[in-house]
Amino acid sequence: MSLAQLIGTVAGVGYLRPAPGTWGSLAALPMAWILHIAGGFPLLVLATLAAFLGGFWATGVMTEGQEDHDPSEIVIDEVVGQFIALWALSYPAWAHGISITALWPGWIAAFVLFRLFDIAKPGPVGWADRKGGPLGVMLDDMIAGIFAAIGVALLAALAHGVLGL
Repeated sequence: MSLAQLIGTVAGVGYLRPAPGTWGSLAALPMAWILHIAGGFPLLVLATLAAFLGGFWATGVMTEGQEDHDPSEIVIDEVVGQFIALWALSYPAWAHGISITALWPGWIAAFVLFRLFDIAKPGPVGWADRKGGPLGVMLDDMIAGIFAAIGVALLAALAHGVLGL
């Protein structure tokens, strides 16, 4: 397995079937937890940026000369998007000294919302997906991650602010 394949498929996770994108998103969860435990929100942000840059490069290498600009085995984009969705948990946990595992309902929400936005591709997510090339591959999942993070924050505000849970 080449370095580009190792990065693009997240060490082979992208070859799992069915639904390799879902497997990629699931693989991101323990990675994000470890990153948060090791260095809090700043390390998760740095890892997200590194994964984006590595994913952009790997996607370019893996799709060079091919018609399919976004083959299903490339799941590094899902990892980046899922990391972004989890920023909505990592930042408050880090900033307020809260155990990241205490926010477990948010982990479920971040996963489900990210997958929904990634699959449905509403508005800007679909626009980015249609761009093609490595940027389009990475960008649609980043936007889906941003939408999911906003959704997580809104659900937290509803649960803790309005409902008082």
